[in-house]
Amino acid sequence: MGHGPKMKLVMVGNGMAGVRTLEELLKLAPDLYDITVFGAEPHPNYNRILLSPVLAGEQTVDDIVLNPLDWYSENNITLHLGKKVVKIDRSVRAVEADDGTRAEYDRLLLATGSNPFILPVPGVDLDGVISFRDIADVDAMIRASSQYRHAVVIGGGLLGLEAANGLMKRGMDVTVVHIGPWLMERQLDEPAARLLQKSLEAKGMKFL
Repeated sequence: MGHGPKMKLVMVGNGMAGVRTLEELLKLAPDLYDITVFGAEPHPNYNRILLSPVLAGEQTVDDIVLNPLDWYSENNITLHLGKKVVKIDRSVRAVEADDGTRAEYDRLLLATGSNPFILPVPGVDLDGVISFRDIADVDAMIRASSQYRHAVVIGGGLLGLEAANGLMKRGMDVTVVHIGPWLMERQLDEPAARLLQKSLEAKGMKFL
């Protein structure tokens, strides 16, 4: 008895959680879906948690790739990199990317992740104001560190301090602005945060 055509699965987003879902689907039912993936970034799936070591110069982008391009081809996944999905047409069950690429689906998985919070203040769109979420942001910070000396990091949580540390290792004079009662208030109590701040100040980091 012959098998019918595979169902078309389209995944919007090419990040860690979405690709992990695909890995599990491929283990459970490797022949169930004809898979298409759209990723807004021009990179295969990588570990965002390790962006800080890339910023600090301790690792390269290649070091943090989780699923190289070969993985997609070996699993017969159609991969569209650098293409942001801008339209979902539910009436015909299809998605469309910003370059006009279309893909029809039987099942649609939205795995686009979160967006960084940008302060709603004047000047956030000026050159040199950078968020810290993806490889493009890291590249922008590395370029800035080669052109400028002073950096201000808004936020003294874990990610902010990692960014500040990376920029210091790139030779910048870094000031951290934090509105919380103490650094990393979600992870540390006040005495531990004070010890951390003293340690970072001893390395040259400034705090406001």
